[in-house]
Amino acid sequence: MNRIRTSLSAIAVILVTAACAGGASDGTVTPPSSPAPAPSQQPDQEDLAELEALFRARQAEALEDVHPADVAFLTGMIGHHAQALVMSGYAPDAGADPEIRTLAARIINAQRDEIALMQRWLRDRDRPVPEVNGDGTVRMPDGSMDHGAMGHGRMPGMLSPEQLEELSRAKGDAFGRLFLEYMIQHHQGAVTMVHELFAVDGAAQDEAIFKIASDIQVDQITEINRMQRMLDERTSGGA
Repeated sequence: MNRIRTSLSAIAVILVTAACAGGASDGTVTPPSSPAPAPSQQPDQEDLAELEALFRARQAEALEDVHPADVAFLTGMIGHHAQALVMSGYAPDAGADPEIRTLAARIINAQRDEIALMQRWLRDRDRPVPEVNGDGTVRMPDGSMDHGAMGHGRMPGMLSPEQLEELSRAKGDAFGRLFLEYMIQHHQGAVTMVHELFAVDGAAQDEAIFKIASDIQVDQITEINRMQRMLDERTSGGA
């Protein structure tokens, strides 16, 4: 799929002519004659209407020309992010230390924003938009439920039902260590999903898709490194 580029510009050229003043034999200066009015070079209303119609047609074409892998990536990533919300939501009641609670809150804020962005991209292109419920389940537009966030998914890095249950029961320092271990696993899965998208011929050519996927990759790798340092400190007795 070739990326569609549309650039519309209106160019107005104004030609100005000036008359040369001639000198009289007695030394007086003859006032210059008034310049002739320049012919109008502005595009008429019919031209502007055609340009606007072309612009809108190109916009509509760009929204319709969607790669299936892009749709599948966003749909899956919404469910993937939903599980991260569930995992992070355990932190306050688990008696996690302040550093873990801060990390969990940051993950919730970032991934909620990304979910909204991905939903808007799908909605703008008239594609099915998954809705994330408060319990982490994902409701599809046809009314069916995707329970991937609750550990029944097959996407890379997703926690199993047993892992989610273990995390939900952990308390204090044990929760902190397990949260870091499982969230690293979860983030690594998201990075894998981005790599799989980029490996599909013709996918991620849309500028918005490319930016979403690239931002997810960079952010998740950065957080993986941060969480690994935090986990190392806790497993070595530093916390």
